Amino acid sequence: MTPKQVALIRRQFGTVAARKDEFAAAFYEALFHSDPTLRPMFPADMRPQRAKLVVALAHVILSLDDLSAVLEDVRALGLKHVGYGVVPDHYNAVGEALLAALAEMLGDAFDDASQAAWALAYGTIADVMIEAAADKIYLEAAE
Repeated sequence: MTPKQVALIRRQFGTVAARKDEFAAAFYEALFHSDPTLRPMFPADMRPQRAKLVVALAHVILSLDDLSAVLEDVRALGLKHVGYGVVPDHYNAVGEALLAALAEMLGDAFDDASQAAWALAYGTIADVMIEAAADKIYLEAAE
């Protein structure tokens, strides 16, 4: 990612974080609308989950200029998600829901450059999570 993309994401996340619960609710609404089969993976009371989403995003966004600082955390998150039944195809739905929620919250400020920067950041993180899960599954199968 370029420094310009990192700065753009951080600036926009500042706007989103000011309305964090509204953003997280929009994210999960978009996610469950696009793939209703994902809803059973989550608790009935989504408030704690919404808070976890925003904290996880903030953690990664603060490290975008040095992702190596959070790669082990991201890998651990990918491993944890395997236990919830997450499969690689789910990451596409999550990415689409993230972009939809950002577009809803940011309006006209979420332009093509914004979408490209966020998609790149999300894709990078998702790839690490998917790779960690695949490594775990491969190692378990080899045992």
